[in-house]
Amino acid sequence: MKRMLHVCLPLLILLVAVRVVDAQEIIDRIVARVENDIILLSDIRELARYQLFAEGKSEPDDQLLNRLVDQWIVRNEAKLALFPQPKPEDVERSLARLKRTFSSPEEFEERKKQSGLSDDDMVRLLKSQLYLSNYLDTRFRPSIQIDDNAIEEFYKTRVVPRAEQRKQTPPTLDSARDFIQEALVQRAINQEADKWLKESRSRLHVQLFLNENSQ
Repeated sequence: MKRMLHVCLPLLILLVAVRVVDAQEIIDRIVARVENDIILLSDIRELARYQLFAEGKSEPDDQLLNRLVDQWIVRNEAKLALFPQPKPEDVERSLARLKRTFSSPEEFEERKKQSGLSDDDMVRLLKSQLYLSNYLDTRFRPSIQIDDNAIEEFYKTRVVPRAEQRKQTPPTLDSARDFIQEALVQRAINQEADKWLKESRSRLHVQLFLNENSQ
């Protein structure tokens, strides 16, 4: 009986190991190929956790996958351009700004716990997002021009109505000018980036497998 137990035990361990590997293959699988690189289901899950942490909700998987493809394009272009990684102090400032979006340190910690992200995960993902946004800003900001008419229109249609909805006195146009200009610049950067990403994506070999072999 003992000899049989010694024979069966390694077999049992092997079977358990195979089942674990099978489970991992189901949980984490290739969901896209971009040129010679791959995107995994775990990448989608991680981005979903980051969105849940930062915004309180996450997008559907197909939208997250498209974001990851776009991120691949931006990151690849940034690397080819030898674009520098964010400095530690810049990451710290971004983290501080993110913390200020929460009503309290307790809410920040609770959201982080709900998302399942560790401190290291959070800093790594924040650094990655900052790297991508810095590159897009550097690439497109110099070509963007905002005129006074656009600023005044934004003030009349966005700033004043928002203040009135909150039953607040609207700021003067002069005091809000810098804020409005930056908001319009960011909107223009997003528009130019979207156009560039669509053009870049059309030249790449991209295969999506998200809905294949789904359980």
